[in-house]
Amino acid sequence: MTTLTLHGYWRSGAAYRVRIALNLKGLEYDQVSHDLRTGAQSAADYKAIAPQGLVPALQYGDLTLTQSPAILEWLEETFPQPPLIPTEADARAIVRAMAALIGCDIHPLNNLRVLKRLKKLGHDQSQIDDWARHWITTGFDALETMVAQHGRGFCFGSTATFADCYLIPQLYSARRFGADLALYPRLLAVEARASEYEAFRLAHPSVQPDADPAGN
Repeated sequence: MTTLTLHGYWRSGAAYRVRIALNLKGLEYDQVSHDLRTGAQSAADYKAIAPQGLVPALQYGDLTLTQSPAILEWLEETFPQPPLIPTEADARAIVRAMAALIGCDIHPLNNLRVLKRLKKLGHDQSQIDDWARHWITTGFDALETMVAQHGRGFCFGSTATFADCYLIPQLYSARRFGADLALYPRLLAVEARASEYEAFRLAHPSVQPDADPAGN
């Protein structure tokens, strides 16, 4: 079988969500690390396969995919079992909306390159952390309501979906910025449920081969 190779970074939320999906589908994969703090993702050899110089990128034979939403959709279509989106059209749209709430409206505003730009513009660390917390809590306020409506253990229903692949890494990030997660009991309940599954535990940043010794 052709080898899957994931280019990522242990603390990247986007790479984290792809690791979860790969694990949920029971797929073996190799990992190549690019330390975002040192700018390794901008190296010429990496940009030759990922022109934006961003992680993750997933290689499968001659195919290289970038952008985690596209990677997750490709995984679902190429390796459909177990499914990570429901079969019914309305349900699929709701799961995708939950994922997009995080992937489009929360995560991009607190990823490393945005935070570095804020620092370059003269904002101190407390202001940067406040910026990140604002967009995290704004999104989580809405997601808490959606999970209340549609969750039955996981974000949507009783099995893991794309929405959970997005949520768990964003909760990890939220703690780094000091967000008050006590406001989101339903999201924390999903996290507790996910922690029972090896697929989520093995995707955690602290257990990745390139993780810092402290794992945070």
